[in-house]
Amino acid sequence: MSSTSIQPSPSARALQDVREGWGQRELWGHLGWQDIRQRYRRSLLGPLWITISMAVTAIALGILYAGLFGNSLEEQLPYILVGFIVWGFIAGCINEGSEVFIANVGLITHLPAPISVHVYRLIWRQVLFFVHNLAVYAVMLIVFPQPLGWASLMAIPAFVLLVLNGAWVALAAGIVSTRFRDLTPITQSIVQLMFFMTPIVWIYGDLLNSPNPSIAERARIAEFNPFLHFLEIIRAPMLGADQHLRHWLVVLAITVAGWALTFVIMRRYRARVAYWV
Repeated sequence: MSSTSIQPSPSARALQDVREGWGQRELWGHLGWQDIRQRYRRSLLGPLWITISMAVTAIALGILYAGLFGNSLEEQLPYILVGFIVWGFIAGCINEGSEVFIANVGLITHLPAPISVHVYRLIWRQVLFFVHNLAVYAVMLIVFPQPLGWASLMAIPAFVLLVLNGAWVALAAGIVSTRFRDLTPITQSIVQLMFFMTPIVWIYGDLLNSPNPSIAERARIAEFNPFLHFLEIIRAPMLGADQHLRHWLVVLAITVAGWALTFVIMRRYRARVAYWV
C-alpha cells in the first residue's frame, strides 16, 4: 500500500524559509561578525573608520548648512548627525540587499540553507554598524544636550520597524536583482539621489513653516517621500522632538504592504535564486 506525502504550498515554503532562516541565528550571527572582521583585517582602527568618516562628513555639512539656512549649529548639527546614522542603515540595507544573493553565490550553491539566512546576515551586519555609530550620537548628546524624555524610548520600536523593512527590501530586491542584474546599479543610483531629496541635511520643519507660501507648498511634496517617514519616526525621539502619528501610520502601512509583496515574490521565485546566481 503506497502512501502519498503532501507537499507544502509555495506560500508555506516561503514562510518556512523565513522561519527556518531565523532559527539559524548562530550561523548568520557568526557570519555577520566575520564580515566585519574580514573587511577591517589588519586595520588599526577597524570599523571606527566608518564612524569617523560619517562624523567628519556630518560635521562639515552641519557647519555648511547651518550657515546657508541661518540656523544655529546646536540645531543643525544634531539633526544632520542623527540623519546620517539612520540613513546609513537604510542605504546599507537597500544597496547591499540588491546584491545579497549575488555576493553569496558560493554559499548558496554549496550550503543547503534557506535564502533568508543571507538576508539576516546582512541585516545583522547593518545593525552592528548602526550600534557602532551610536558612539557619535553619545558624544553629540554631551556636546549638544537634547531634551530627551520617556518619549525618546519610542526610538526602540522605530528601529525595530527599520529592521523589519530592511529585511523585506533586501529579500525582494535581492531576488529581483539576481534575475535582472542591471537593477543593482540602478537601485544604488536611486538611493544616492534620494539622499538629496530626503530631509537629512536640510530641516523639513523649517521649510514647511517658511513664511514664503511657495516654499512651504513645495516642502509638503516631501510627504510623498517614504524615506521621510522612516527618518522621522526615529530621529524625532532621538532628538527629543515632537512626534507625529502620520509618520508611524505610513511606516506601518509600508511594512505590511512590503512584506505582503515580498512573500508573493518569494512564493514564485525563491526556488530559482540558486539557478540565477
